[in-house]
Amino acid sequence: MKKHSLFLATSLLACLSPLHAQEPDSKQIENRIGKAELKPDDKPAFPAPPAGFNKRRDGIPHGKTELISYESKSVGTTRKMTVYTPPGYSKNTRYPVLYLLHGIGGDETEWPRLASPDAILDNLIADKKAVPMILVMPNGRAQKNDRAEGDVFRQAPAFGEFDKDLFGSIIPHIEKNYSVATDRDHRALAGLSMGGGQTLNFGLTHPEIFAWIGGFSSAPNTKPPRELLPDAKKDAGKFSLIFLSCGNKDGLISISRPFHEYLKESNVPHIWHVDDHGHDGAHWAASLHHFAQLVFKS
Repeated sequence: MKKHSLFLATSLLACLSPLHAQEPDSKQIENRIGKAELKPDDKPAFPAPPAGFNKRRDGIPHGKTELISYESKSVGTTRKMTVYTPPGYSKNTRYPVLYLLHGIGGDETEWPRLASPDAILDNLIADKKAVPMILVMPNGRAQKNDRAEGDVFRQAPAFGEFDKDLFGSIIPHIEKNYSVATDRDHRALAGLSMGGGQTLNFGLTHPEIFAWIGGFSSAPNTKPPRELLPDAKKDAGKFSLIFLSCGNKDGLISISRPFHEYLKESNVPHIWHVDDHGHDGAHWAASLHHFAQLVFKS
């Protein structure tokens, strides 16, 4: 299984331009990994989001998005992350935090560029469909040169080291500098593609840190489900939500589906959502729209 996953990861990452890194699209994935083949369970768990769900709306309060710096103990450099605070952010309130991870071709600016998470949250909060929360969008490439440039395949090991930065520097920095609740029930972890794999790898093995987990079109860096949840019924019961999603035009459905099937066979509650998108910002925006409405609620 590990050799197979490494082959898939190598094939996927090889399709990226060595000079101009970006997320691979559905066609590139199909050429390297294969076409998405669907099964009966591969269907939407939710209707499509309403028109304009990720567009900035006039006449409602808006949150604040800023690029901040922090000192990374594990990397040994000053690094950057994007932080969204909800409308009316106040130091008198303790907010839950969603840590949102990007893909192999991205950085701390990828989520804002591809999916407009600030607009998604502003709109949901205004409609009272989501709890006011803080979004933290760090750089998942834990190395001194963390830019998405050159041969990004060579940077893949840095994504596997990101847990040290996340747990050792990012979460402590957020909890020191923002008014947040600091227990697991008020922390969520989600990500797209490579970040989806990181989410499952790091989140499912640390139930003491995160109660809410979301993997959106997770990439081949994702470890086998039995490795992450060896006793699925016991281990998965520690989470308030396990949310898995993929587009039905995305060949990477072959990565997420086995997780769904493993959880289903073990009678573990979870969400498996397959929409009519590919490996693209439309799927990731829609997944965040659905996920954000579920987290931090009873």
